[in-house]
Amino acid sequence: MAEQPCPEPTSAPRHPPAPRPGPPGLQTLPRDKWSKKMDFLLSVVGFAVDLGNVWRFPYICYQNGGGKDAPRAGAFLIPYTLMAVFGGVPLFYMELALGQFHGMGAIPIWKHICPIFKGIGFAICIIALYVSFYYNTIIAWALYYFYSSLSGTLPWASCDNPWNTPHCTNYLGKSNVTWTNSSRSPAEEFYTRKVLEIQKSGGLYDVGGIHWELLLCLFFIFAIVYFSLWKGVKTSGKVVWVTATLPYIVLLVLLVRGATLPGAWRGVVFYLRPDWSKLLSTAVWVDAAAQIFFSLGPGFGVLLALASYNHFHNNCYRDALVTSAVNCLTSFLSGFVIFTVLGYMAEMRDVEVEDVARDKGPSLLFITYPEAIANMVGSTFFAIVFFLMMITLGLDSTFGGLEAVITAVMDEYPQVLAGRRELFVLGLIAVCFLGSLSTLTHGGAYVVKLLEEFGAGCSILAVVLLETIAVSWFYGIQRFSHDVKAMLGFTPGMFWKVCWVAVSPALLAFIVLSSLLDQPPLTLFDHQYPGWSISVGYLIGASSFICIPFYMVYKLVWTPGSLKQRLAICIRPEKTTREPRAEAVPMSPVL
Repeated sequence: MAEQPCPEPTSAPRHPPAPRPGPPGLQTLPRDKWSKKMDFLLSVVGFAVDLGNVWRFPYICYQNGGGKDAPRAGAFLIPYTLMAVFGGVPLFYMELALGQFHGMGAIPIWKHICPIFKGIGFAICIIALYVSFYYNTIIAWALYYFYSSLSGTLPWASCDNPWNTPHCTNYLGKSNVTWTNSSRSPAEEFYTRKVLEIQKSGGLYDVGGIHWELLLCLFFIFAIVYFSLWKGVKTSGKVVWVTATLPYIVLLVLLVRGATLPGAWRGVVFYLRPDWSKLLSTAVWVDAAAQIFFSLGPGFGVLLALASYNHFHNNCYRDALVTSAVNCLTSFLSGFVIFTVLGYMAEMRDVEVEDVARDKGPSLLFITYPEAIANMVGSTFFAIVFFLMMITLGLDSTFGGLEAVITAVMDEYPQVLAGRRELFVLGLIAVCFLGSLSTLTHGGAYVVKLLEEFGAGCSILAVVLLETIAVSWFYGIQRFSHDVKAMLGFTPGMFWKVCWVAVSPALLAFIVLSSLLDQPPLTLFDHQYPGWSISVGYLIGASSFICIPFYMVYKLVWTPGSLKQRLAICIRPEKTTREPRAEAVPMSPVL
């Protein structure tokens, strides 16, 4: 993985050339730059380290550890690490280098790489919208918990509330409590019956009305997002100093507290002890690849957008290694935080660790953690800081996801949107808010699950696959390596080239095919999703990916010449060096 030093390139400019005058009547506005190096690093870390690290990673580990015939959670860590080394990190590096070299977002960048693949940029923007429809609702749930934690007694600490049922069983701090299959903890009933009010829904057939308290929470979340993004990286780069660092303080506090709980060792053993035979299960590898790509974020256009505001000679290679390592280590740390609590709950209930949580997924975040916090000394304080951490984790990723759309669209249509960023961001936030309304209904949790499975599941992996092929095979690995050399002064090592050309595409192709061929039944809270909803899910996933072949046909039809000439034009980059553009706030090279 070592880089090979090379002499200074002579064919590429050491600094981007001076800006050329634009078309008559169009003023070329200077492109924003990060005020500080740490603004960029914290923004990338904040995007990559998100709710998925403390929610999705532990729940996939838990999912792969449940039942006698399922792989132990420890077995999941092995394919996860391999997928990170040979798939996630190389593509993370590739996207940072692409964004930094070309200095533009996910849509217009393709005219510099392979114009016929420009549909990838549009697909990325649609996927980002789907994610925003459900991801911000999860942050709104956390905000609801945060507000509920401000009371003197946590409302999920007892069974003496109006929303509780006779099945509510509070075993914390008590002895001789019998836990049965019909038992429900106070935290579970608070989540399902108070926060979600899912008892008022009949499933996807009847999602019910909108929960107005969650509507207010979501409105507040989007207001924060708007005022963090409306001025560009100058504002968002400052906000992440809080949102990207606070979660680590809280995670360490919870880890120390969890390690002191009785039965914590049972959860740690469950987390780390592998069952080697289960590594032959395709599901483990599919889950590992999906998690690493979902977590690191190649293919979402965020890394392209954030890196496009970098200085041309910024050391994006080091940035890729540091931020991806921080991301993976945070996931590993979060696993300890979660599983110590799961071991404690198993000890209290006198059941196996895999039997603690009925529904994996957000329930680990909104049931398991709150249950543990309710039994801590100073529970109100811990609840407040924990859910504040969840809100900040989610906001970081929302900033990145929407910035990818903003940068891509504004760079693609500068004639229309130049100087109108505030209005465009407002319109985008309004679209995201309206698109999220269905997730705020009493059956909104079912919609969230559907969007999470299909909105950014197999489709994002397929987009990353095509992006890798377009860069490595069509643009050419030698040309891309020359671009990296122009920025950093050295070419990527053989390890990276082999991963970009062969290993990463092969892994992604295997995962995409496996995901399409093996679709397990979709369930939530014992609710079996009907067949028509799965069909809707496939349509959601296809609606983004279909942009790629549609644009290919459009490009071929409107390009003049014979078919052979059209293909030659459509796969040839329109420009091979970074487009000259004005740069505001110059930065010193960081090597």
